[in-house]
Amino acid sequence: MTSLHLRGTVLPEGDVRDIWVVGDRLTFTRPPGGSTSVHEGGFILPGLVDAHAHLGHDAGTMAFDPALFEAAALAYAGDGTLLLRVPGHREPVPTPLRQRQDLPRLVTAGPWLAWRGLEELDDLQTVPADLTAAGVAQALANDGWCKTYGDWEFDRAKTPQPVLRELCDAVHAVNGRVAAHCQTAEGTRSAVLAGVDSIEHAWFLTPDLLDVLAARGGAVTPTWSGFAGHVSNVRTKPEGPRKDWFLGGVESLRVATVDAWEAGVTVLAGTDSLGHGDVVAEIGHLIAAGLPPAAAIGAGCWDARRYLGFPGIEEGAPADLVAVAEDPRVTPGALRHPSLVLLRGRTAKRR
Repeated sequence: MTSLHLRGTVLPEGDVRDIWVVGDRLTFTRPPGGSTSVHEGGFILPGLVDAHAHLGHDAGTMAFDPALFEAAALAYAGDGTLLLRVPGHREPVPTPLRQRQDLPRLVTAGPWLAWRGLEELDDLQTVPADLTAAGVAQALANDGWCKTYGDWEFDRAKTPQPVLRELCDAVHAVNGRVAAHCQTAEGTRSAVLAGVDSIEHAWFLTPDLLDVLAARGGAVTPTWSGFAGHVSNVRTKPEGPRKDWFLGGVESLRVATVDAWEAGVTVLAGTDSLGHGDVVAEIGHLIAAGLPPAAAIGAGCWDARRYLGFPGIEEGAPADLVAVAEDPRVTPGALRHPSLVLLRGRTAKRR
């Protein structure tokens, strides 16, 4: 088998190395036989990650459409986003799509699961009779994750901490993990103290909660892309509790993003997109919030991959790579212009 050969500065370590691709695996040892050079110079990093994506859902009806999923997944692959966590999808991703070699690798959860006491839910969520049993079944049927809610509307009931704790304990007992939607102070606090692994949206986090989350190796996914575009419009709205809640939540997110990273919590880049999310824009939001560029890129690349159970550029790792001409830690916009994308050892894009 002829191998592929790349040479460049490998991130995040920053060492110039030779990499060979044999099938779907990486090696730093020259394999026997010939090789084809596909990249020389520049910077090589693991495939990007969207850690909170809902691709495949129609924006109007929220119905899952395999054709929409396929189109969005192909767009992700083309721009170098090669791993997607999907914490919430109305229907299982069809097996033929999951097995497609030209589509990003997936970490799925299953339907959005909500506690029956939450009010004013839209038709997106599933409200099972037994949330704990449903969460365990979801983690076992997917990729080890279930998705639930710490809260929904700011002025309605929040999921009680004992309910969340029972769910977390049961899912952890089967080696699964729990992601929770959190956009209120009470819901966020309950989720963290109950044992939730990944706090999605992550409004109103406080230093004491970040310490708890860091101690158990937890993560936050700020999903700046879902909020930043609405701030200017919300500021024009009449004064009131809903406006205060939204603007206060976004402001708390700016602080918590950096505080979380400084506390040792894994920060994940997630777009919350129903289609093809812009991970590079999300990385830009993290930088604007105050994260160092290398940390923000890690949130959408090597740190996210490690948190989700995927290696970076290591001996024997899956051959999911992106090559760019400039150092993205200095010029993050370079991520928008990959000269080479390899997915499962195959060329997804080459310029």
